Amino acid sequence: MKPPTIRDVAERAGVSKSLVSLVLRGSGPVRAEKRDAVLRAVRELGYRPNAAARSLSEQRTRTVGVLLDDLRNPWFVDLLDGLDSVLHTAGLHMLLADARLNRRTGHRLAEPFLDLGVDGLVVVGTVPDADGLDALARRIPVVVAGAREPRPPGVDVVAGDDERGARLATEHLLGLGHRRIAHLAGHGAVGALRRRGFEAAMREHGAEPLVEPGDLTEEGGYRGTVRLLSRPERPTALFAVNDIASVGALSAAGELGLSVPHDVSVVGYDNTSIARLRHVWLTTVDTAPHELGRRAARCLLDRFERTAGEGRELLAVPTLRIRGTTGPPPVPVGRLP
Repeated sequence: MKPPTIRDVAERAGVSKSLVSLVLRGSGPVRAEKRDAVLRAVRELGYRPNAAARSLSEQRTRTVGVLLDDLRNPWFVDLLDGLDSVLHTAGLHMLLADARLNRRTGHRLAEPFLDLGVDGLVVVGTVPDADGLDALARRIPVVVAGAREPRPPGVDVVAGDDERGARLATEHLLGLGHRRIAHLAGHGAVGALRRRGFEAAMREHGAEPLVEPGDLTEEGGYRGTVRLLSRPERPTALFAVNDIASVGALSAAGELGLSVPHDVSVVGYDNTSIARLRHVWLTTVDTAPHELGRRAARCLLDRFERTAGEGRELLAVPTLRIRGTTGPPPVPVGRLP
């Protein structure tokens, strides 16, 4: 049985094919009774518009490429959920690619999206190909979400205020009475901003900042924490660059026989689903990734209408989620509380 066509819908509704097209695109003035007749005919016939034909007529594919730094990061999942909610409402579909996998196979990061003719691109996280991004932004609208690297002209950036968030985490630990606080650092612009916020807050309170280089991974957080907690004067609190590194820190503390937060406090960053697991219940900085995704989608939709103009940097205000991994520093042996 042949699938119904737009001609079948028009005949069932008693209207022209052009009016059916107007109703399906949601454009143009159409009387309410005509619109209802068309939509009723669509339901009764089970008609589905031919996406390929519509793309040719509109010279658009109604698809948006989404290039992620690493799909293993749960923070990206929340951001994607917010991104998709706005794009879906606008009648757009996402095509995902993992930049980490593309780098391993030697592919150019954006090549698949250009081949598929996407209408725009959202880059999520740090993708180390500024020149390629600049060239791409000259061809299609591009928005960067969750990264703070220098942006090419005409590219909007939607991210959290990383330096401010790091200050929140550090000042929370200082407020609990900690002075020996270490930072499990990360790389890239985001890592540098979080380190800067940590160091500034520590120095403002007369405390010496201790920084352990890391790589944003659970294994990096684990190894860094083992080194820190093996010091003669071990820190009483750790502020990790993200929640994944915090999980590594919690594992290391447990294996060394230390209790969190009785012996050592731990603060993460991102408020991912991992942080909200009951057996983790991590104190962390909330960057509202779902809302960041929504804002990134709205920026891209705006770029479709406003292709020219300088790029904007939109920073969300972070908040602190206090849970079960932070408390006062341990009381030294021999000293009464």
